[in-house]
Amino acid sequence: MHGDFAYLIGRTGSGKSSLLKTLYGDLKLIYGEGSIANFNLKTLKEKEIPYLRRKIGIVFQDFQLLEDRSVTENLLFVMKATDWTDKKKMKQRLSEVLDLVRMGTKGHKKPHQLSGGEQQRVAIARALINNPEIILADEPTGNLDPETSEEIIQLLQSITSKKTVLMASHDKYLMDKYPQRTIICERNNVFEK
Repeated sequence: MHGDFAYLIGRTGSGKSSLLKTLYGDLKLIYGEGSIANFNLKTLKEKEIPYLRRKIGIVFQDFQLLEDRSVTENLLFVMKATDWTDKKKMKQRLSEVLDLVRMGTKGHKKPHQLSGGEQQRVAIARALINNPEIILADEPTGNLDPETSEEIIQLLQSITSKKTVLMASHDKYLMDKYPQRTIICERNNVFEK
């Protein structure tokens, strides 16, 4: 599934968010089998979760940015928490991801100074900072206007040449306009459309 983009769809309560949480180690896999980024989800140990999360970037609907820090400080926080130490490499990677999400000139701004679309771009930059294999996006356009939602979809689809993206969504308009592989979550079962 490397370099792939897939929508994860299903009714509210069908288990989409729970599936994503299981994939990034926030919920334990109880039934069935599953693996992601060479980690067996059935046998995943607590101490392995930080290493799994270095291979997965997570984008949330509500951005989850640290409000008291600038864009750059938000990204540096993640880098320091994941053992980056070389200041030159950190600065270079910050510049790369901010340019990739078209936020290169906004590093000094705090989240409240940004639009919703800009905050989501920063959240995507944060997800990309450790150069993960996989991006999990849980309703990343849910709090955005239609035009901004399209920009975010285009951005996520543009990174699939190097990453795999799994995006939970309810937005039928976007899925019709930007068709991709679709995975359905229904009554705690997952299958491809």
